[in-house]
Amino acid sequence: MFKEFKQFIMRGNVLDLAVGVIIGGAFTGLVTSLTTNLINPIIGLFTRSTNLTSMSVTVMGAKFTYGAFLNDVINFLIVAFVVFLLIRTVNRLLPPKAAEPVEPAGPTKEEQLLTEIRDLLAAKH
Repeated sequence: MFKEFKQFIMRGNVLDLAVGVIIGGAFTGLVTSLTTNLINPIIGLFTRSTNLTSMSVTVMGAKFTYGAFLNDVINFLIVAFVVFLLIRTVNRLLPPKAAEPVEPAGPTKEEQLLTEIRDLLAAKH
């Protein structure tokens, strides 16, 4: 069982995934810092609050912190845009994969039966 586990872990996809998760975690911290330290103060010029997470509305005793949601949306949009740029760049750098030739499908059962009927009729005449 240990040998199978070792083979599973050493496969390229698992290692690539591990590297992606680690880099993704570091990138998330970077984006959060960008949002908190650069973007929020710029938005704060218009909203009079440099901390978006403190922006909220209270309705019938329920507190809705829409600022935290806006902060998360900004973080998501930045990450999604960077991932889009990375995928777009990789797709341009890698040569397109050639489509494998598809073998033509054999005749269907109906076509086989019709062919047999045709051959039998031709043999009679």
